[in-house]
Amino acid sequence: MTFVKTKLLIERMESGQVAEVRLNDGEPLSNVPRSVKEHGHAVLSLEEEAAGSGIWRLRLRKMS
Repeated sequence: MTFVKTKLLIERMESGQVAEVRLNDGEPLSNVPRSVKEHGHAVLSLEEEAAGSGIWRLRLRKMS
């Protein structure tokens, strides 16, 4: 479900625009960055908000 929401966000963005998505540990953390890349977009960074929080910030750039 998290990637579906991320994909809808990307569809509303213009090429070159950057967005940040918050992800939980587990499946979203492994699936969303991989799916973003598979759809041809760039993962700029992936960092945990605070050590041990289990919440991650994914920054991505929409490519054409």
